[in-house]
Amino acid sequence: MCGLTAVLSLNGGSNCPQCDKIVDPQALNRQMEESLDLVKHRGPDARGQWFSPDYRVGLGHARFSIIDLSPAGNQPFHDSEDSIHAVVNGELYDYEKYRAELGHEYRFKSNSDCEIVIALYRHYGIHFVSKLRGEFALVLWDAKRKLFFAVRDRYGIKSLYYTVVNNKLLVATEMKSFLPFGWQPEWSLKNLLEKGWLWNDRMYFKKVHRLDPGQYLISLDFKPPEVKTYWNLEYPDKKIPFPLSEEEIILKLRELLLESVRLRLRADVEVGIYLSGGLDSSAIAGMAAHLIKQGELLGNDASGDISKMSCYTIRFGKDTGVDESDIAKRTADWIGVNLHPVTMKEDEIAARFEDTVWYTETPIPDVNGMGRIAVGELAHSHGKKVILTGEGSDEHFGGYPDMLSKIFVEPDLSWPPPPFEMPADSKPFEAGREAIPPPIDSPASTKRMLNNSSVFARINSFYNLPFASWTEKYATNDLETIFAENFGAEIISKITDKWHPLHSASYQWTKSILVNYILRYIGDGADMVHQIETRPPFLDHHVTEFANQIPPSLKIRYDPVNKVLREKYILREAMRPFVTDEIMNRTKRAYLGPSLYREDGALYKVVKKLLTEDNVKRLGFVDWSQLQDNLVKGFRDGDQRCFRSSLFVAQLVVLSQRFGPHDEYYGVVKLQVQSGTARHMRHRHEVW
Repeated sequence: MCGLTAVLSLNGGSNCPQCDKIVDPQALNRQMEESLDLVKHRGPDARGQWFSPDYRVGLGHARFSIIDLSPAGNQPFHDSEDSIHAVVNGELYDYEKYRAELGHEYRFKSNSDCEIVIALYRHYGIHFVSKLRGEFALVLWDAKRKLFFAVRDRYGIKSLYYTVVNNKLLVATEMKSFLPFGWQPEWSLKNLLEKGWLWNDRMYFKKVHRLDPGQYLISLDFKPPEVKTYWNLEYPDKKIPFPLSEEEIILKLRELLLESVRLRLRADVEVGIYLSGGLDSSAIAGMAAHLIKQGELLGNDASGDISKMSCYTIRFGKDTGVDESDIAKRTADWIGVNLHPVTMKEDEIAARFEDTVWYTETPIPDVNGMGRIAVGELAHSHGKKVILTGEGSDEHFGGYPDMLSKIFVEPDLSWPPPPFEMPADSKPFEAGREAIPPPIDSPASTKRMLNNSSVFARINSFYNLPFASWTEKYATNDLETIFAENFGAEIISKITDKWHPLHSASYQWTKSILVNYILRYIGDGADMVHQIETRPPFLDHHVTEFANQIPPSLKIRYDPVNKVLREKYILREAMRPFVTDEIMNRTKRAYLGPSLYREDGALYKVVKKLLTEDNVKRLGFVDWSQLQDNLVKGFRDGDQRCFRSSLFVAQLVVLSQRFGPHDEYYGVVKLQVQSGTARHMRHRHEVW
């Protein structure tokens, strides 16, 4: 929902009396308008901007209306004293409760859920963020205190980036919104080499950061901002027995998930469901149908007719090995709802390739992002604006194949030991599942730091760039150690000594792959292309704070009779009333697109068109000869590694072209890492 841009001058605060004279109001207005134009797909319903009298602070908002469709819900919001101003992207639940609690001290001007931000801030100060429930990113300015405050939700469902350009702090929903303010993108070779943009707060462009999940940015008196944490994932001491029985856990988890779905059905527009062949989306659809039968509204539909609940799925084709549409259809029939599939043939994938990279700003070498955009386009054509999705379940209930082995690293002392002998490891149970990348050869100290729970092998497999030889000078051979140390000493201490390895793996995955890949490339970044607000009920902090306490051996359980290892066992039991037997017994399958394409096909032609020698050498850090070899092997020979490598370089070319000069206003964009060696050896700062 929505897109926002904020600007704060960092010119010395009250010690800089001349600062107001160096601001050009006309230019700043134009920059803000153009910044919002670049994300107009996120907010087609209204546009608003506000500047402080001295133009040192500016807030811009492109609105996508979900709650309170009237002009009263347009942003920015302002308090009655014209002192506190805010722009909000996202959805805030429990807002009716806070409107009732704070109505005697704050005069609400709309029925928008987002307006509670100012009321809560006035009442609680910056502690108000702990009261927010939902998916959000927001910026608030308190003129009396000269306080600039930006915050992102607990899981990073909504994005928020920041950088400093010409002594101005810029904050925005998407990086492209920085361009009108004079931002000149430069590749961060360091973060590309280390793959750090998949797990740290820095992007593949230099000096561009994102707020991590559960963090806020604060600046007082126009000083450089500080970033702090207001919420983090927590897990119990692995040695302390869990007090609830299995039945009590199942009932409590079911109650919390039903409540989470109920909140996310609330909207003043049409609501639908994304339905695949897996447990997570099937459970969301089943719970939604159950709640509607009990009288809950489906968005703006008060009919109570289950058949009006539309579900959407992606059909890649039965010969691809990744199509789940038949299972989704059987689930939809069982629930009694309509299923609308979108068929993704190669030409549709190819046609969306470049736009997917531009809109998501996330180069991931898979075509599932194009599928996500296509299914959103179909839902949009049917009038849907809100879609419930299944993201977040695997991270919190041990759903990924990479997590199977973690249950065997240590005994689960939080739950009674089984009356049988556990297998030695997970290898016998990995057949038929998604292939698990081999472990990284890292120092023993790193393995001890992460207590043999590392998920870095999966992160490392996301892309393998054919880097030019000159980059070897700046490469490091110990990426996993850098990854581990990024979590900081406090978290490493918990991973090493307190948390069970399964929970440690869940933490790592949630803080890297979930937030920086799943929630961007096949999440909000793709969904908002066609104005679809997606809501993931599993990513509700009331749900996950309970789920994180559940013993690991109830998340991944060994069945000694059938000799199978069942991922997400406790979730399956909690969702049993809402899903079919087929779904209950089905092994987890990741949402991935096809990866075998002909050398003369539509996708190959798009990739080949992008990977010209001139385009690749303009990137500067890719070996042209090796890339050509990868392209042949990837498409002609079906080599998966080479296919994904070629795809990734093509996506970087798209970023290079799209983030390059749009017109003369943007000036010459400095994607300056060029081919050759001498220049880089002399000017290290241009590389790093």
